[in-house]
Amino acid sequence: MSESVSVSTTPAPRRAVVTGAAGFIGSHLAHALLQAGTTVIGVDRRDPASDQTAAANLAALHGLPGYMHITADLLTCAIDPLLFDADVIFHLAGIPGVRPSWGPHFSDYVASNILATQRMMDAATRMRVPRLVVASSSSVYGPTSGGPSVESDHPRPASPYAVTKLAEEQLCLAHAARADCPTDVVALRYFTVYGPRQRPDMFTHRALMAALTGQPLRLYGDGHQRRDFTYIADAVAATIAAASAPTDTGIVNVGGGSNASLLEVINVAKSLVGRDIQIHVEHARDGDVLTTRANSGRARDLLGWQPTVDLHNVCRSEMRCCRS
Repeated sequence: MSESVSVSTTPAPRRAVVTGAAGFIGSHLAHALLQAGTTVIGVDRRDPASDQTAAANLAALHGLPGYMHITADLLTCAIDPLLFDADVIFHLAGIPGVRPSWGPHFSDYVASNILATQRMMDAATRMRVPRLVVASSSSVYGPTSGGPSVESDHPRPASPYAVTKLAEEQLCLAHAARADCPTDVVALRYFTVYGPRQRPDMFTHRALMAALTGQPLRLYGDGHQRRDFTYIADAVAATIAAASAPTDTGIVNVGGGSNASLLEVINVAKSLVGRDIQIHVEHARDGDVLTTRANSGRARDLLGWQPTVDLHNVCRSEMRCCRS
């Protein structure tokens, strides 16, 4: 399976800055923008010369015209020069993951997800960048009744990570609400994005690897937790569409509509490989909510976007990626 993603039919920006460009979503987004003719400034604190994951994620961008990569930490670097003449900033940089956010590493989450974002919004305002698209998370909703979450629902983040993502999106929106701020903000609440180059700790990757290798799969909880799985190509298309969304679009859910339990994902992996999976059941993790499900009406109405890839149809291709 090719690691590139389909290019959105939405008109692409002329010049864009992608923070977190060496990450999972960021590297796919940068590649799609380049395919659409956008000049891309990619920024990431991970140096591909010494970080194998960053190098692998950026490999598809090597040699493509219009791409410039900058290794820099947004918490300390001079941001203004990075934003010169940019039409849009796709702010995806940050630390992900619910479980590691408990305990002593919380300060890292605050620094990367909140303090660096404050510096980015200050710089965007000074440089008069018209639009910033910030990556938020479905985790900000916290525990729900099981029905689809809508953007107007009261957020109840259940983990330190979710708290920082809620603070990040609201910080950006607060800046944009100032009368003297020229930068409009769209906050995308991604729901469980998966696909090639996803983090190895993500469940779809772990389930497929367990099926392929025969190694046991660690399952936290009873497996009845349900997630709204969003394929990377769909997430990228929504992100590009957000660059040209109407002013004051605000918060938008990006959910793939492939709502499935973790046990269903295990069964799909088993059926593809034809091998049973040995499961080690452990206690549910703090902050791990029972259900995430997106109401994607705003994405359809304001971004002209809807998901096109179903979890069950893509797992076979994803399995080939795990083998490679």
